[in-house]
Amino acid sequence: MQRLLTVILACLGMVGALAIDTYLPSIPAIGRAFEVGPVAVQQTLSVFLFMFAFMMLFYGTLSDSFGRRPVIMVALTIYTLASAGAALAPTFGWLLLFRALQGMSAGAGSVIGQAIVQDRFTGADAQRIMSHIMMVFGLAPAIAPVLGGWLHVTFGWRATFVFLALFGTVMLLATWKLLPESLPRDKRHAFHGVAIARNYLKVLGHPQFVLLSLSVGLAFGGLSLYIGSAANFVMEILHLPETAFAWMFIPLISGMVIGSAWGGKRAARIPAPRMRAIGFSTMLLACVLNVGYTAAAGNAVTIPWAVLPLMVYTFGLAVAMPAIQVSALGLFPDNRGLASSMLAFIQMMSFALVSGLVAPLLFDSAFKLACGVAVGLVASFCACQLGNAMARGQSPVLP
Repeated sequence: MQRLLTVILACLGMVGALAIDTYLPSIPAIGRAFEVGPVAVQQTLSVFLFMFAFMMLFYGTLSDSFGRRPVIMVALTIYTLASAGAALAPTFGWLLLFRALQGMSAGAGSVIGQAIVQDRFTGADAQRIMSHIMMVFGLAPAIAPVLGGWLHVTFGWRATFVFLALFGTVMLLATWKLLPESLPRDKRHAFHGVAIARNYLKVLGHPQFVLLSLSVGLAFGGLSLYIGSAANFVMEILHLPETAFAWMFIPLISGMVIGSAWGGKRAARIPAPRMRAIGFSTMLLACVLNVGYTAAAGNAVTIPWAVLPLMVYTFGLAVAMPAIQVSALGLFPDNRGLASSMLAFIQMMSFALVSGLVAPLLFDSAFKLACGVAVGLVASFCACQLGNAMARGQSPVLP
């Protein structure tokens, strides 16, 4: 039963990842189809991400009031219809609208999934389950752009959105049939606007929670920087075709899957502070390798050397992040859904800002991308140290 729950929650988390990554190989073709420039087409990603992040503020709270299952099912219904609408979009404006609706509805599974884990498990068990979810979830970004590339080449760009609609339908049926409710009615909070606003302010007013959430968001910023730059990185910097996105995404996600598996097996034996230290040390090594190689190679970066440091980075990311997430969510045992929403919001807003604003400034150079990841890692480590020192009542030791 635990394994089935892990798979379902991981697949629910995939909904958003698939909507982000599957259509990336089609970005140039979408611009040609609607006769718009690359900056305009980039907004199909930015609009999705901003709406995705915004709605993450509310999904946890709604699930605290109405239950986990009903909120997930309503969101999946909207997502499936929006995906079908994007596949049929007659103009670029309609495509943007349906991408916004996709973004609004795609995050329910990932946000509420974290709350479901906290409902059922605690401590090392929760950390292990979250690692396993991350491991299964990690398959989506690896598979999605490869599948999207072949769908685009074989059937055209609209086929990617047909696939997303079908996946949404499958997940809606799986949730209805296989996912039990984890929040009993007697533990739900009444849906009162003033009380909800007060709870949000309570969470936002907790410095340790905000710092730990920022640490997660900034560390994932390295991943989002490359995802937001994927089309340029693969086709312009590495000079590969639309069907070759696997060269970037398989190392990225392999590191995350392996790191999640390694961390999940050791969650009960290795204390959380040491897991964080191992994860950050590994990410630092990856940044040193990436910056060093891209500085030496200049415009002549090649595979596999240009992508191997990314695999090392995501390994460290998968080792460190579950411990930080569990620590952050554990600060609010009576408002897990709301805390999960806020954590996901901060993480995804970082993702949206990096992908929409920072990536276009850096995606013309492999060296710039490597430096961007390194800066984000340093900021993430500082936020984590400040948060943990605050909890201990000590002065932080920063690098």
